[in-house]
Amino acid sequence: MSKIKRMPVRFKHALLVAAVAMLGACQSVQTTQGGVVGVNRTQRMAVSSAEIDQASAQQYAQQMAEESAKGTLNRNPAQYARVRAISARLIRETIAFRPDAAQWAWEANVISSPEVNAWCMPGGKIAVYSGLIDKLQVTDDELAAVIGHEIAHALREHARERISRQMGTGILASIADIVGAQYGVQGVGQIASAGLDVSMNLPHSRDQETEADRIGVELAARAGYNPHAAVTLWQKMGSTGGNAPVRWLSTHPSQEDRLRDLTHYSQVVMPLYEQARGRR
Repeated sequence: MSKIKRMPVRFKHALLVAAVAMLGACQSVQTTQGGVVGVNRTQRMAVSSAEIDQASAQQYAQQMAEESAKGTLNRNPAQYARVRAISARLIRETIAFRPDAAQWAWEANVISSPEVNAWCMPGGKIAVYSGLIDKLQVTDDELAAVIGHEIAHALREHARERISRQMGTGILASIADIVGAQYGVQGVGQIASAGLDVSMNLPHSRDQETEADRIGVELAARAGYNPHAAVTLWQKMGSTGGNAPVRWLSTHPSQEDRLRDLTHYSQVVMPLYEQARGRR
């Protein structure tokens, strides 16, 4: 710590210049409309959607090919049909947040695995693991909460945002190491990277999870699924075991905070659910 305090002014100036240059390369965007839940955070991106979508499509195709070769892709026809039907209803409602999502090449598959997991890659590539369905015994409403949450990550382009942030962190760390070496200060890049991780990356990751929770309950409600199922789902998730996340050093909100937020926003979107039920 004493070495860093004696760091020359020129070194600090070099880091400042690098930070300004990095921020200048980022573009401020609003990936989605706010919806009833009011997700309006502006995001900073340093890589294009097209690049991320192309890479994700390739990765998804490779993953599905591997699962197919192992015999674990859509092995249970009933689960596959269920996931596709729920996904289709949710996908129809994505235009409330971004109209261009209607043109995405959406796809939904089920992977036979004991893992309790699901995800949606950029561009609308969905996968649900059978372990989530079997171990949690999810209802259709709860499964809609899971898939809606994952779709929300794709709508908000959270993967693109994380990649942009990691690119910036890596650039600053590299410059810090190079410049610091000139003054005999070793490991400054690692310190800078760790500092950015705590002060910038992790809080934003929690923001992303909260955004996905809120958009997810609205998507579910608009599709005619009970948004309160998101609360029962996460209660089930919490009962599967494991330690609760440390509040300020976690990429996810604490269980208590998450349930409180989901309970509130499921009530906010309840009129949308009632309207959807009336139409159906």
